[in-house]
Amino acid sequence: MLVAEILKGKGDAVFTLAPDASLNEACAELQRRQVGALIVCEADRVRGVLSERDIVRAIARDGAQALERPVAQYMTSEVVFADPAETVEALMARMTARRIRHLPVLMDQRLSGVVSIGDVVKCQIAEATQEAESLRTYIAAG
Repeated sequence: MLVAEILKGKGDAVFTLAPDASLNEACAELQRRQVGALIVCEADRVRGVLSERDIVRAIARDGAQALERPVAQYMTSEVVFADPAETVEALMARMTARRIRHLPVLMDQRLSGVVSIGDVVKCQIAEATQEAESLRTYIAAG
């Protein structure tokens, strides 16, 4: 399965935040959107990814004061992107090797979605279930 097919199923909604938003605002947005990461954008350019993990590390390092500081101080600024034509297997390997849970997807240099490790696992489970059902049908047909 390709990344483009995952986005077809889940949609292309991307939740973004400006780099100068406070960490506290980011926490509220994560809660409101029920997601684990936000894409930090300035105009149409991706500047970083802010995940729950980044927030935990910020508070551990700087205490409650971190919540008043801009997300640009704590976001992951070395963004790893996914391409719609990539396979789920390639994506999973890269996410595992780099310990990344959320990948923004670029199509024609434009942000077109986000794929999470949960999306990848859900896809793998669906493929395994479909394969098992095909085998059952084949065996039952004798």
